Parts: sequence; structure tokens; C-alpha cells
Amino acid sequence: MTETQNRLDERYGRTARSAKTNRTLGVLAGIGFAVVLGAWLWWGGVLETPSQLQYRDVAHTIVGDTEVSVTYEITAAPGTEVSCAVHALNASYGIVGWRIVDIPAGERWTRVFDTTLRTSEPAVTGLLYECWLP
Repeated sequence: MTETQNRLDERYGRTARSAKTNRTLGVLAGIGFAVVLGAWLWWGGVLETPSQLQYRDVAHTIVGDTEVSVTYEITAAPGTEVSCAVHALNASYGIVGWRIVDIPAGERWTRVFDTTLRTSEPAVTGLLYECWLP
């Protein structure tokens, strides 16, 4: 190599020492990324508690012009109390009936319930809006 080339390599960080430093920094950055990613996956996957409450609509029955019956299923740990909001909708998707139902603790994981709603006008559907743990 010429003297000029050596000076240029030194000036722009292309020496053997700078290559080793860059390689070391790259390895350390990769290890740091792997540690952070592993910790995030562990925290989000293993330490996350499984869902304690699941709910779904089963059916609805239009009883009359002012009543709708909604059947729904709740899955919760035995001994857990649950509250649910049930509503009825008209043809314009407006809410014409609404009720909060408090479900007492039971001995089984999955239970089916039927709630009758009084409506302010004829409804076309009845739905389970949402459930939560009080």
C-alpha cells in the first residue's frame, strides 16, 4: 500500500482497529435487540394472564311489539360475578331497549342466560352489547 492510501484509510476509519470496533458494536447491538425482544415476548406471552371473561350472542326472539328476548353465553371462572349490558335495536339501528344484568357467581365455566327486554317501539333484533367483571 502506498503512504497516501494508508493516510486516507486512517482518515476515513478504514483501519483494522476500526473494523474490529464496528464489528463489536454490531454484535452488542444485536445482542441488546435480542434481549429486549425476548423480554417483550416473555412478558406479553407467558406472563399475560389469560382472558377471564368471554361472552357471545346465541339468539334473539321478538316476543311482541314491546318485548325482545336475548339469549347469550358467558364463560367466566367459577365463583366470578359478571355484569352485562343487553340492548334491542329497531330497523334504523337505534337503541329501543337497554338493560344491565348482574349475573351471580356460578359453579360452571360456561353458562347460558336469557334476558327479556321491554322496548319503546318494535325491535328487529336483540344483542348482548358488552360484559365486564364488576
